[in-house]
Amino acid sequence: MMKFFLSPFAILLIIHSNFASAIGRELIELKREDSKSVPAMVYKPNINECRGFAIISHGAGGSEKGYNYLGTAMSDFGYLALVVGHQESGLQAVQEQISGKTLSEGLAKLITTPKAYQGRFMDIAVAKEWAQGQCTSKATVLIGHSMGAATVMLQAGARNKLNFSEVPMFTAYIAISPQGSGLIFPENAWSDINQPVLTLTGTQDHELGGLSWETRTEPFNNMKSGCKWLGVIDGATHMNFAGRGMSKRTETLTVKIIREFLTGVQASDCKLLQQIPGMTISVK
Repeated sequence: MMKFFLSPFAILLIIHSNFASAIGRELIELKREDSKSVPAMVYKPNINECRGFAIISHGAGGSEKGYNYLGTAMSDFGYLALVVGHQESGLQAVQEQISGKTLSEGLAKLITTPKAYQGRFMDIAVAKEWAQGQCTSKATVLIGHSMGAATVMLQAGARNKLNFSEVPMFTAYIAISPQGSGLIFPENAWSDINQPVLTLTGTQDHELGGLSWETRTEPFNNMKSGCKWLGVIDGATHMNFAGRGMSKRTETLTVKIIREFLTGVQASDCKLLQQIPGMTISVK
């Protein structure tokens, strides 16, 4: 019998796509500029006037049905939130890429495919356009996990090996499990990012190929000062951030730091008032 090892990252990509509760959500279908359909799960704010809107970008193999905890938290915080389904990098795309390859080879191929990110950028653009018609607030945030974090950094203007040169479209960015320099980003890729950015990882959040979680702190270390936050959750793994309910503690801490960060951004005062127990937060 053939045996093989599934890294936490690989397991995440395969199973995190189709799991979420059905409370307070509405599934809509958008049309992007190339006429392809974009599914999106909408979480409406629990107040009459929204404080802003958040677009949430899933990891490779994910779907609009994931990250319920983030959508719900943003809604409770007064934001209109959309989890966008990226079909060029969803579950079917992962299955196609790993056919005839090892998991690591297939995933590395997908997360470095320019076409997959081109689709993601179009998905995000149409989701943002729709959200602007629903919420007049100027506060906008792009949130992404794993491949979604790479999408966040690319959209924020990080230099990259995929020849993208994106113009930032959001007032703030949140990258959960961001990549360091390597397959997608060269060294010093993040030094030109000017918008407020929160990067978030955990001490067991290893990168593809088994690289240490500490590589995920590289974007924060490279960015210039000016409302840049880094949160490191003690013991959190890659899958703990994926919204599968595998670690309510990690999800709760993630929501707490996101709220603190966005409150500071909206107040134009990004100072950290106090540390959150269970994690280490750095601000510059």
